[in-house]
Amino acid sequence: MQLNLLTMIVVAAVVLSVSYAALNYALTKKISEGSPRMREIAAAIREGADAFLRYEYKLVAPIALGVAALVALFIAWQAGVAFLLGAVLSGAAGFVGMKIATCANVRVAHVADRTRSVGKTLKVAFRGGSVMGLCVAGFALFGILVVYLCFGWAGGMLGLDEAGKVAEQVNPVTGQSYNLSVILSGYALGCSVIAMFNRVGGGIYTKAADMGADLVGKTEAHIPEDDPRNPATIADNVGDNVGDVAGLGADLLESYVGAILATVILAIEIFVHTAAFSSQTLLLKMMLFPIVFAGIGLIGCIAGICVPLLIRRDTARPQARLNLSTWISAGAALVGGCVLSVLLFGEETELAAAKLRAGPITPWIASAIGIVAGILIGIVSEYYTGDRYKPTRRIAAASRGGPALTITSGMATGMISCLLPVLILGAAVFACCAVGGMYGVGCGAMGMLSFVAATVSVDTYGPISDNAGGIAEMSGLDPEVRVITDTLDSVGNTTAAIGKGFAIGSAALATMSMMSSYLYAAADKALTQTLSLNIISGDVLVGALLGAALPFLFSGLLIHAVTHSAQKMVNEVRRQFHEIPGLLEGTAKPDYKSCITIASQGALRRMIAPAAIAVAVPVVCGFLFGAGFVGGILIGATLTAIMLAIYAGNAGGAWDNAKKYIEKGGEEGCGKGSPAHDAAVVGDTVGDPLKDTVGPSLNILIKIMSTVSLVCVVVFGNFNLMSAIPGFSGLFG
Repeated sequence: MQLNLLTMIVVAAVVLSVSYAALNYALTKKISEGSPRMREIAAAIREGADAFLRYEYKLVAPIALGVAALVALFIAWQAGVAFLLGAVLSGAAGFVGMKIATCANVRVAHVADRTRSVGKTLKVAFRGGSVMGLCVAGFALFGILVVYLCFGWAGGMLGLDEAGKVAEQVNPVTGQSYNLSVILSGYALGCSVIAMFNRVGGGIYTKAADMGADLVGKTEAHIPEDDPRNPATIADNVGDNVGDVAGLGADLLESYVGAILATVILAIEIFVHTAAFSSQTLLLKMMLFPIVFAGIGLIGCIAGICVPLLIRRDTARPQARLNLSTWISAGAALVGGCVLSVLLFGEETELAAAKLRAGPITPWIASAIGIVAGILIGIVSEYYTGDRYKPTRRIAAASRGGPALTITSGMATGMISCLLPVLILGAAVFACCAVGGMYGVGCGAMGMLSFVAATVSVDTYGPISDNAGGIAEMSGLDPEVRVITDTLDSVGNTTAAIGKGFAIGSAALATMSMMSSYLYAAADKALTQTLSLNIISGDVLVGALLGAALPFLFSGLLIHAVTHSAQKMVNEVRRQFHEIPGLLEGTAKPDYKSCITIASQGALRRMIAPAAIAVAVPVVCGFLFGAGFVGGILIGATLTAIMLAIYAGNAGGAWDNAKKYIEKGGEEGCGKGSPAHDAAVVGDTVGDPLKDTVGPSLNILIKIMSTVSLVCVVVFGNFNLMSAIPGFSGLFG
């Protein structure tokens, strides 16, 4: 029954999602690109995005091949193959997202110009975004299916050996045994590594271009956003695609895979390390549940995405249409997940041994808790970042006093905004543990992302609409067109805040699940024989201190990379304004390519160090100091990264929306070009690298560290410097 469910539901979900994505791509391509000027600008954006992604993948490919070779040699050859599959699919998600975004942006602008209809323009932007969302979920589930079937069922790794334990194999080089959890971790690690490079590289690119364009164009020259006279505008629009679309796609594919596989891996480790848990049938069902639940959620997303595209009547409320898609998708996932939980676990008798305390519906309850927690975190994020609420309006009012007050007010808002999401996360973890132990926590993370195709579709729709507004501005279209695209873009900002809530929450829960799996995997290899980390033990405490510092180092490197490239961009824009006669008067064209080159080179050169930290630190520290030290690192890094991610996302979003609130006349007597607006622009530029580079990258940081630790603990648990030196193995106990 399990294999039939897996093949029938998951394969159907994958085929339907990819087919529907192909259909929406074809329907988008059929729409005209508009005037020659619009086609020229769109081609420049497309060329810049293609070039950046091509060079990035050329740089990353040798690194991925090297990591895969090391994993295959020292961990498991199957894990090396799974790593490559994850890397390829993660890269493909970024590539598809960039392609559809650069295809849809100009068509959205053209439809807005031709129809002057918010509803019809919304459909084009959302159809383009749906290609990305459907491919992200479809590619992720396809990879999981391949790994599960090839190395689990066909590879014999799902069976029990003669002693009744999970089947294992032995690495011929290290002599260490491994099971299916290590192979699944290899796939998740491949997705994570590419997501890290895409998110970091794209984030550095987009924010360097954005800051350079704003600081000189808006603040110094007082020209509108996306004004064709600004040399950085094309680079800024390219950045929207490589950062907010390609980076987003790889990021959320990694999150989706991590949430699903963390639950599967935890089920394996609980079975291996729990004497009272002996039912192989229950184990297989616990492994199967998150994968099939994700397939059901994807089918629900297909239905949810269809509805806004099939409604014929126009609308002045695009937010309602997008919310309808999300709620239908989430509702279908919840209903289908409940049915699945009852069918799978209804006849099992060992549920208590596996700590599934609420009976057959335990996994569904935990998943529902995760969904509710994600929604609540999104609502809190919207409160602290939306211009309808007091926190953002206070920042706008503070801008009357200059940039210093704008920045300090935004910092305070970001710091205060950390408390409620952490309380919600804590309550979710407590509730999930109460009903299903750590397996329940994994189900909560998986539940948050069970309708990821819908949330990615909405998130991608935002940058497409933003790009469309830029093309409209640079093409000299009627101002009414920009009003339509800005309306759609502002809705995208609100939905993005909710999406970030799901991303942060799922990252925290998935990391906790991976950390639990790590502790199980290290239990027989670490200094102690128990499934615990003693925080007052020397190695764990020092590891926690180091881990707590890593997110700050990581964030600092990212911000420094953005500011370094942005400074070069500012100098180049100033140079062109001063040295190209007639540029500000509109009688001469700027040199767009020089700004694109600056942003590309800055991103490609400076994305290596932050990504290397995420992968190398757990491995190096593991081989030097052992499993307990790395466990401390994971604890410290997770705690500070969650806080920094919430702070960065909410502070940056609040600064951005405070600026927009002033621009639309929210502060009396302070419109565009006023001193208060100039101060708000400065606040927005400070927040740009926080909300779009640091915050999203921190989510990947904690997941990739926990994943690489889980993969490598089978080796460094026994082979480390401390255990090799006589007398040191018990020094920290």
